[in-house]
Amino acid sequence: MRGWIMALAAVGALPVAPHATAQAVPAAIFTDPVRDAAHPARMEVLHIPSGGVAINGIAYVAAGAGPHPVVLLCHGLPGNEKNLDLAQAMRRAGWTVITFNYRGSWGSPGSYRFANDLADADAVLAWLRTPANAASLGIDPARIAMVGHSLGGWVTALTAAHDPGLLGAALISPGNIGFLGHMPRETATALFTENGLEALADTSGAIMADEAIAHADAFDFVKAAPRLTGTRLFVLTSDDGFAPEADRLAAAVKAAGGTKLSTVHVATDHGWSDRRIRLESEILRWLAGLGR
Repeated sequence: MRGWIMALAAVGALPVAPHATAQAVPAAIFTDPVRDAAHPARMEVLHIPSGGVAINGIAYVAAGAGPHPVVLLCHGLPGNEKNLDLAQAMRRAGWTVITFNYRGSWGSPGSYRFANDLADADAVLAWLRTPANAASLGIDPARIAMVGHSLGGWVTALTAAHDPGLLGAALISPGNIGFLGHMPRETATALFTENGLEALADTSGAIMADEAIAHADAFDFVKAAPRLTGTRLFVLTSDDGFAPEADRLAAAVKAAGGTKLSTVHVATDHGWSDRRIRLESEILRWLAGLGR
């Protein structure tokens, strides 16, 4: 991870818009909802078809009769920080949250590939929009937002670029796989290898580097900016070396005419280790602005 961060940091950051930091912490972060005995909050284990297998996931179903708006929460590479505290806060705020593991990651069957990550996100969205599945979970399939961290931010950006039906997309310290695809093969291989691959199946640093290089332009979320101008996009960056590419995306969206973009930079690490309350607060305020 350190080498990847240093490589990204070498690009240099663009300035981000100022953002108020003294706002009140949303009550959902520290207050449990009133228990609804008829429709209590619950968890549901999910098995979602994608690419000929069933990937695993969890639904954090919000309390109340619903139908509830939905957040699809995408983890990073390999996904050690899954942001489940954020999932719980979003649920307390009235959103049903869906988490899932890409093919070949954390027990989901199949081979881990970047292209599969993107296809899996599409498959989960299609599954959530199926009337029977939406009814079973008590969700509104027309009101789905995506939130992604690190590689999950990349998945979220490229998914939102071709899915105008999303309420919005939030990218938390997003990593740009397309940027890495423009590096020398040996460098990219080393960066992916050191990221920790034990939770991933049928892959290696070399396999990931070759895929990123072969699809560098298609995997570059900055090139997707013209297709994100109509998206309510929230880009959150930190002091992790990933910010320069995220800033380039934000600048490109603005240059293409996007007016629904907001950004914030927080002095913390890639996992927001000492700013979890700040992260939850930023995301909950952004979600509230999308309307439920």
